[in-house]
Amino acid sequence: MSSTTVRRVLIYGGKGALGSVCVQFFKKQNWWVTSVDLVANSEANENIVIKSSTTDQWTQQEAEVVNGVGQVLGSDNKLDAIVCVAGGWAGGSAAADDFVKNTDLMIRQSLWSSVISAKLAAKYLSDGGLLALTGARAALEPTPGMIGYGLAKSAVHHLVQSLSQSTGGLPTGATVVAILPVTFDTPMNRKFMPKADTSQWTPLEFAAELMWKWASAPAAATDDVRPKSGSLVQLITKSGETELVVTAGHN
Repeated sequence: MSSTTVRRVLIYGGKGALGSVCVQFFKKQNWWVTSVDLVANSEANENIVIKSSTTDQWTQQEAEVVNGVGQVLGSDNKLDAIVCVAGGWAGGSAAADDFVKNTDLMIRQSLWSSVISAKLAAKYLSDGGLLALTGARAALEPTPGMIGYGLAKSAVHHLVQSLSQSTGGLPTGATVVAILPVTFDTPMNRKFMPKADTSQWTPLEFAAELMWKWASAPAAATDDVRPKSGSLVQLITKSGETELVVTAGHN
């Protein structure tokens, strides 16, 4: 971890449903929190608000966020954890009129944010720190009814496993993992799926606490405290209880 007494985390997507809960949870544990999103989160210590002009250019968004993080951290500080929970959902097979449009949206929401988070980790993450990204259990299999979503999330899985290699570019001893939810219990999901069995949905607080536990654990902690680098961690919720199913990472 970093040499500073205050632990520091960056939440990419810090104003979304899960991101807001993550900001709240880390703050309660006395972490210094920076939120990156299209809108500021008033509960965060610092905010990097992505300008609308950079949402159409990946490299411009990278420069804006990377430079912004450097400014809020200063020259002497590093991040102990980076948690990327930015994303969204859109459906459609190749026959859908909005197939390409929705695929483009999924790549922007899930892959752009994950790749920029990886760049932030290479530059600002402390030795032994944590980079946590968000994949999807559905993307472990074909997703013909939501190809763009599955494509973007499977690319995040690939990114995690590539970053976990010794030549992936992360700091010494850093851990990179991805959570693979099925369905999160969010206000929007409840609105659009009012008849669904919510006992099969993963609570946002569970995911936030999980990532805090992983971020707080030493890099050399046992697997039940922090997964091995490269792990894809499925969040399987049944009858209100969530089980972790881990695809083994690398030592």
